[in-house]
Amino acid sequence: MGAASWPEQYLMHIENEIFIPASAGHVFDAVLRQIGPDMTRADGVAMPLTIEPWPGGRWYRDLGNQSGHWWGHVQVIKPPHVLEICGPMFMSYPVVSHVQFRLTEVAGGVRLVVVHRAMGEILPAHRQAAKAGWIDMLSRVKGRCGSV
Repeated sequence: MGAASWPEQYLMHIENEIFIPASAGHVFDAVLRQIGPDMTRADGVAMPLTIEPWPGGRWYRDLGNQSGHWWGHVQVIKPPHVLEICGPMFMSYPVVSHVQFRLTEVAGGVRLVVVHRAMGEILPAHRQAAKAGWIDMLSRVKGRCGSV
């Protein structure tokens, strides 16, 4: 059974893009900071994560005392143009996600595209939060590059 035949409530596809007038290296570093130690939720609450920027590297939230949440593993990394992560992300139930950050150099800066696809028992609240969260993340990356 292909994904195309799955019921809609079990699939998620979010795609957002933004233009950032900065170098690809600067934007790539800003993405790593924003999804890592400087992660902030859309409501402004700090939620630092650890991202190990190499193939197989972990993406996780360390709560201390051997507690935390595993968000995924780096599937592909080709600085400063591609970062792909697969795993459950913020969903602690039967689901698999794949998120891709693709940076393309264009006149005057970089086009950053984030595509998040998921399959599984995706809660409606998580679906809505993901849509808002990726838009907020792009805005924060742009701000981190000094060009809001």
